[in-house]
Amino acid sequence: MSKHTADHPDIKPFEGPAGGWGSVRSLAEILPRERIPPEALIELARQNKPDGFMCVSCAWPKPADHHPAEFCEEGAKATAWELTTLRTTPDFFQEHTLDELRSWRDYDLEQNGRLTHPLRYDVVTDKYVACSWEEAFNAIGEALRPLDPNAVVFYSSGRASLEASYMYGLMARMYGNQNLPDSSNMCHESTSVGLKAAIGVPVGTTQLKDFDDCDAIFFFGQNVGSNAPRMLHDLRKARKRGVEIVTFNPLKERGLERFTDPQNPVEMTTLSETVISTQYHQVKAGGDIAAMTGIAKFLIEWDDAKAPGEPGVLDHDFIAEHTKDFDAFAAKVRATEWEDIVRESGLDLTAIENAARVYANAKAVLAIYGMGLTQHVKGVENVRMVVNLLLMRGNIGKPGAGPTPVRGHSNVQGQRTVGITEKTELAPVDKLKQLYGFDPPTEKGLDTVETCRGVIDGSVKAVIGLGGNFLRAVPETAAMEEAWPRLELSVQIATKLNRNHLFPGHQTYLLPCLGRIEEDVQASGPQAVSVEDSTSCIHGSRGKVAPASPHLLSEPRIVAEIAKRIVPPNPRVDWDGWVADYARIRDAIEATYPEVFKDFNARLLTPGGFWKGNKAAERVWLTPSGKAEFLAPTGLSSTGFDDADGRYRLITLRSNDQFNTTIYGYHDRFRGVNGTRDVLFINSEDMAAAGLTDGQVVALESDAGDGKKRRRDGLIVTPYDIPRGCLGAYYPEANVLMPVEHHADESHVPAAKSVPVRVCV
Repeated sequence: MSKHTADHPDIKPFEGPAGGWGSVRSLAEILPRERIPPEALIELARQNKPDGFMCVSCAWPKPADHHPAEFCEEGAKATAWELTTLRTTPDFFQEHTLDELRSWRDYDLEQNGRLTHPLRYDVVTDKYVACSWEEAFNAIGEALRPLDPNAVVFYSSGRASLEASYMYGLMARMYGNQNLPDSSNMCHESTSVGLKAAIGVPVGTTQLKDFDDCDAIFFFGQNVGSNAPRMLHDLRKARKRGVEIVTFNPLKERGLERFTDPQNPVEMTTLSETVISTQYHQVKAGGDIAAMTGIAKFLIEWDDAKAPGEPGVLDHDFIAEHTKDFDAFAAKVRATEWEDIVRESGLDLTAIENAARVYANAKAVLAIYGMGLTQHVKGVENVRMVVNLLLMRGNIGKPGAGPTPVRGHSNVQGQRTVGITEKTELAPVDKLKQLYGFDPPTEKGLDTVETCRGVIDGSVKAVIGLGGNFLRAVPETAAMEEAWPRLELSVQIATKLNRNHLFPGHQTYLLPCLGRIEEDVQASGPQAVSVEDSTSCIHGSRGKVAPASPHLLSEPRIVAEIAKRIVPPNPRVDWDGWVADYARIRDAIEATYPEVFKDFNARLLTPGGFWKGNKAAERVWLTPSGKAEFLAPTGLSSTGFDDADGRYRLITLRSNDQFNTTIYGYHDRFRGVNGTRDVLFINSEDMAAAGLTDGQVVALESDAGDGKKRRRDGLIVTPYDIPRGCLGAYYPEANVLMPVEHHADESHVPAAKSVPVRVCV
């Protein structure tokens, strides 16, 4: 076992920029730690390039005109994590019981290396033991066939390809349910719901080329430096030509402050930097609706006050032709008091006015946002407010303008495109019936929150996981870990050991799969797969590295083998033929979605990907009214709870040394934290008011008001530049504090960016 922790945590401010020599040193540290031979490093040169492989971490676009090194620090870590020569073999499990492994940290579990053999849990020894693939598949089939399909969940991670995802969704529906929760349920479902209602499409309208045409960018709740660092090249380029970047985020994130391009020799040798944000507004957690309402109020008041004959501040022609319900929205904004806006946003009036002036003077505005908007109780309203702002000045459907949600995982958006959804209205059920001659279920399936409820109350009997670390990523950690062993069957398709695997059901199988960087050879030869990025571009991906073990199977093969054992034979579904040649899966995808995937195989390796199209980008609104729809906000706070004495708004955070639940190490360079993740970030004035001292160890307790005990112990009090009344702590460790029922209205996204808590000494 390899440990990468520090006996004495070191917490001190980081003064450098994002990128620069810090990124170089970070990469130089992880490569030898993963014991990657020099010849394997050639794979980094193929990352995110035509006929190369698509990064397994973030979903930021891959440009046709690529950089020599088209990877970032985080992407390089993800590649090193998969290319590691460390191995978790059956012998490892003979030395460790699952009870013992539950005391290990997340980093140590995954750092042990790639899984090499299919494994079965043995209840007598409390260990995983090697088994054959045939034994695993037959046992899984025997366990699933007698179960009520409604009691079985098919979860999928954003890592899975379009090909595997299409097969997986089809298998679930042929089995008899739409219980298809995925990563989107945990992060951007608020986008899917909010954009769909407002403009008729569930995804952003922009493409990478819009960065060349915008003259202002508004950022909300997205940490580019840790979560999508390759975007920094686009932001740097925009700043060099004078684009204003206005940022709203509770914490000062270094990637949105300053950036040194590691691929620019002049910047690296002179230590020069590009200032990214021209305005940086530290809005309170949950205060974005208030801030955007303030911007809208300034725009409306300026427009109301214009002299006769003066051009309007608002785009009245666009509003009249393309939108609905503007008058109700404007009336609500006019009636909102400035005092309330300032209180709820945490910003002074001058700051909001400065932002509004940039917006009013810009001809084309990109609105970029992330989970800092979507993961709130009013997350859907947050998204709708972004759309409201854009619609006021016609900033959708023209070059350089539109909503730009930043999806977290490499193919989470693409999975939805090919049918991974619990919602019948988003699934091509009629087309599936026509193509495959069966009656797909039309009842809504279980999403992530509903799956958690079902695991806890026992109505969910089996969970199949296509990648991911579901049990670690979801809220209500303690209750979920207690309930998971009551499952009749748990099947996890994975590349490395994670905490979810340590909580076995009555029957449990751990199935190791090929990674995206590895060569996938089937009957017709080496295969390629495909993914969709945040801007709706489809990219081919081809791995060329020798697999970590000869015993690994591809995700499509694993899905096909399970499908053959749990669904009736169907002459129209040739599972084996699809596995033999993935081009046949793409043909099936094209037949199911002919408008989106026309000539799929011919366009697979298009440099920069091929765009699947977007009606809202053409100003065609697929809403019930046929127009883009304004929504008057129901309130100014998106937290879903009232402030009270001693109650804080907890923001769960990711380190720049992690991706989702994968922890690469214990150095959050940008926040100056080294050697620990047991940190509580707090405003220094709040710290003094509460009688806390720097370095003191405290606990957090849930203050959800439901009477349930939830506690996170051992947190080191750390003064930080964060708004008063707000706290920060690392995800996923802080998930233990979040109730299952603390989720976004409508979308059910866990509200992880404003969790009610109290500090306990």
